[in-house]
Amino acid sequence: MKKAQEAPSTERTAAAGRLLPLKLSAAFVVGALVGATALVHPAYAQDAEPIRIGASLPLTGNFSVSGEKHEQGYQLCVDLINQAGGVLGRKVELIISDNRSDTETAINQYERLINVEDADIVFGTFSSKLTFPVSSVVERYGMVHPVPAGGALRIWEQGLKHAFYFQQNAAELVGTGLRGVLRDLVDEAGRPKTAALVHADDFFANGIAAGFLGGKVEEPGKGVIADLAPGYLAELGIDVVMEERWPEEGFSDWLNLANSIKQANPDLVIGLTASAEEAVQLSRALQTLKVNPGVLYLSQGTQAEFLEGMGEASEGVIVHTSWHPEVPFKGELAGEPFSNQDFIAAFEDAYNYTPDEDSAIPFALCQGVEQAIRGTETTDNLKLSEWLHQRTPEEPIRTVLGPFSWDERGLPKDRTFLMAQWQDGELRFIYPTNEFEGVAELEFPKPEW
Repeated sequence: MKKAQEAPSTERTAAAGRLLPLKLSAAFVVGALVGATALVHPAYAQDAEPIRIGASLPLTGNFSVSGEKHEQGYQLCVDLINQAGGVLGRKVELIISDNRSDTETAINQYERLINVEDADIVFGTFSSKLTFPVSSVVERYGMVHPVPAGGALRIWEQGLKHAFYFQQNAAELVGTGLRGVLRDLVDEAGRPKTAALVHADDFFANGIAAGFLGGKVEEPGKGVIADLAPGYLAELGIDVVMEERWPEEGFSDWLNLANSIKQANPDLVIGLTASAEEAVQLSRALQTLKVNPGVLYLSQGTQAEFLEGMGEASEGVIVHTSWHPEVPFKGELAGEPFSNQDFIAAFEDAYNYTPDEDSAIPFALCQGVEQAIRGTETTDNLKLSEWLHQRTPEEPIRTVLGPFSWDERGLPKDRTFLMAQWQDGELRFIYPTNEFEGVAELEFPKPEW
């Protein structure tokens, strides 16, 4: 196989047996060790070569906040697997490269991970912007491509055979969550009648916007791959009185954007940002100009950085999320049950702060891949891909993000995003209302700034 040119990168290689100061229950540790031993293949020995897993993440640049948290999620999962004796009698070695939030660097790094570092398995990167070009590279080598963040429908309409998305659904369908909140939790007479939708010129944000507005998704050379008419806002009878898109990088004119929203005077503001930092900047501008819609929905803002940036002004802001600490998902790790609450405890012991979805998503991805390795007793990527495709809603992958099985495109079956709202300094789970206990009531209308 042809070796790729080495790309400039920063790599972090975890020692195969590195331990973290985790306070896991004795039952989990003993049970995991027993489970690990039971599945050791005779051909493997404890001193066998480690299973090498590579990933390129944006540890610097525009996506660095989320990239660093993705690294923590991957690393925690690998460390727990190793503490439980590894998998198939082999330790796991994690190799992380910093792609600096740059597409060409990410492409080159996956080429390097596969051809030079001889990675047995690769984990996906963060953002649709990086995932879209990377997906064709990983597919070309016949490698399983578990994706933590890359929901743009364009990615999943390429005919990929070995890619699997570890969030609830494609970006274009994210709007179903807000549609559900407004339809089911707000009296029709008081429901917003007008909306302003503003968004980054970003793969994921553009996808969400297309769903709200009823747009067409086009792929160069293939034409229209999805027609989303009439759109979620039209379905609710909400008129769009303003739509504006800002440049993907370097945008800073937040006050003028907020002033345009104020002039439109919408009942609902939808802000589709590319990062938590952009969510803070947009919200601060709205606060400064006293723009007070009845509903403010953001596509980013679950992170602690949003709360730190907004403080009490976060009250009433609605966001969608793939994960919430109070949702009682039951996962599996090292052949033993490993719940959402186990994940939170392990993460806090390892990193001394509470996780958010940017760490939970990659952790769940790692759980899924480990279950595939155990299920097939191999790291052969074609066999792993076949096994993952065989998952069903009745026999799924089980993770801290819930159960996963996938359709022929690699998108999850029967999953919807969770809806949450900042209330009294905490991110409260508000929708759907009939699946879990502990659902908070919607705060409506949003308090004025």
